[in-house]
Amino acid sequence: MNENISVMYSEEQVAERIRQMAEQISRDYAGKKLHLICILKGSVFFTCELAKRLTVPVTIDFMSVSSYGNGTTGGVVRLVKDLDEPIEGRHVLIIEDIIDSGRTLSYLMQNMHNRRPASLKLCTLLDKPDRRVTEVHVDYTGFEIPDEFVVGYGLDYAQKYRNLPYIGVIRP
Repeated sequence: MNENISVMYSEEQVAERIRQMAEQISRDYAGKKLHLICILKGSVFFTCELAKRLTVPVTIDFMSVSSYGNGTTGGVVRLVKDLDEPIEGRHVLIIEDIIDSGRTLSYLMQNMHNRRPASLKLCTLLDKPDRRVTEVHVDYTGFEIPDEFVVGYGLDYAQKYRNLPYIGVIRP
């Protein structure tokens, strides 16, 4: 069925890494309430799996951002869906599926910082540092990956393959 997709990280590898990340985040936020911000659509799967494994109290909100432009221009980041609740004074963890160029997350982190949270950190399932054009500090990274087109676990190609339970690479 998915003969053009090869497995980069199996369902078991992804689950184990998320468990490890949740343990670290739970230690770092011990005694605090954590407000998760899920960046739609791609990070929904990751956010749910991570949240289930956290041992600190959590609340969740959602944001959607779009980035327009090609690889050679600066691109414009647009807020499509804003948060439902203010984050001032809260411990906030932004959860992203993948960090590529860094433009969108750089914009988003500045936008969130301006809302005066008690703390603000960034968590991503996948990080592609070779594609970075804007510096972004990532506090929690699931996997650092090479510059390949990946799908599954929320990541899509033309809105397909988000539901794959593993991280796969589309092969021509």
